[in-house]
Amino acid sequence: MRIQDKVIVITGGASGLGLATARYMVQEKGARVAIFDMNTEAGEKAVKEIGAEHTLFVQTDVSNEESVQNAVNAVTARFGAIHVCINCAALPTPCKILGKEGKATPLAKFAQVTAVNVNGVFNVMSKCAEQMAKNEPEAGEERGVVINISSGAAYEAQIGQVAYAASKAALLGMNMPAARELGDVGIRVNAIAPGLFLTPMVQTLDEKIVAALKGQIEAPKRLGDMREFAHCCAFIVENAYLNAETIRLDAASRLRAR
Repeated sequence: MRIQDKVIVITGGASGLGLATARYMVQEKGARVAIFDMNTEAGEKAVKEIGAEHTLFVQTDVSNEESVQNAVNAVTARFGAIHVCINCAALPTPCKILGKEGKATPLAKFAQVTAVNVNGVFNVMSKCAEQMAKNEPEAGEERGVVINISSGAAYEAQIGQVAYAASKAALLGMNMPAARELGDVGIRVNAIAPGLFLTPMVQTLDEKIVAALKGQIEAPKRLGDMREFAHCCAFIVENAYLNAETIRLDAASRLRAR
């Protein structure tokens, strides 16, 4: 699918990898972008930075059905369609099975993570897909593209990531059945499992911590550039034969247990 003039929804698009992707898609690819995020201040700042002519921010709770439907309605009212959905929004909340003094962690803590990272992805994907199915097929083939952002934690999570890992592994399980179902209406579904990237949050860490992280990366021996993530998203959109696939974008890094 050509990206020029297409409408791209990015959840968690007000910061980090989501913001880098929004910026890249507008400035480098000529897309129009709708940012779904809870942080109003960051969302409005992103629109001002990228340009209000091609960017829309909607405060959105991805785990809430009404909130997402209202956000999707706002996008179609402003831009007329949705062609691409990139689900970056996620909670990285630490969660162990046993907490202090060996007591079981309350289910609510686990459920809080899956509500955003799993339910939220399905919520946004399904409502965007409904709109994509109305598009005229490009080159007689595709009407839309969904990219769900998983994580290396879906494969080799660290201690304390049981909820996060479970939620990110769930997205890998969605790939094939979603691609098979939505393929009938011309929508492809893929995932990216990113490794360690130089996000603003990582930039605030102590130099020793950053050095330790780099030590777990194979080659190249550095944290990922956020533009490399955005470029991977663009590649998935533009390659019409890529479907039901997960790309591990991690420089062959495999994190240790701790």
